[in-house]
Amino acid sequence: MATKAKSTAKKPAAKKVAVKAEKPVKAPKVKKPSKKVVEVAVPAPSEEKLEVITKFQVKEGDTGSPEVQMALLTKRIEKLVGHLKTNPSDNHSRRGLLGIVSKRRRLLNYLEKKDPKRYKAIAQKLGLGK
Repeated sequence: MATKAKSTAKKPAAKKVAVKAEKPVKAPKVKKPSKKVVEVAVPAPSEEKLEVITKFQVKEGDTGSPEVQMALLTKRIEKLVGHLKTNPSDNHSRRGLLGIVSKRRRLLNYLEKKDPKRYKAIAQKLGLGK
C-alpha cells in the first residue's frame, strides 16, 4: 500500500483584524398619518319622510323613538307592496320587504314589553293588528 507523505509545511496563521463595534442601526421612524376630519354631505330627509316624522314624534326633534321608526318602516312597506304588485317577479325587493317587516315586528314586540299603552296607540294609528 502506498502511503502519502504528510506535508510538514505550516499553514499561514489567520490574521487578526480589529473590528470596530458599529452602532445599531435604527429603523427610520414612520410618520403616522394625521387624523383628518372628513365631512360627508348627508342628504336632508324628503318632505314625505319629514311629514311622517312630525306626525309620529313623541317630543320635538324626535327621530329615533320606536313610534317614528315603525311609522317610517310602515311607509316603506306600503311603497314596496305597491312595487311588488306591479313587478311580481322582483325577488330582490321581496326579500328586502321581508327584512323590513321583521324589523318592524321586532320594534313592535319591544314596545309591547316596554310600554303596552304606547304599543296599543301606535298599532291603532298605523292600522296594525297582531
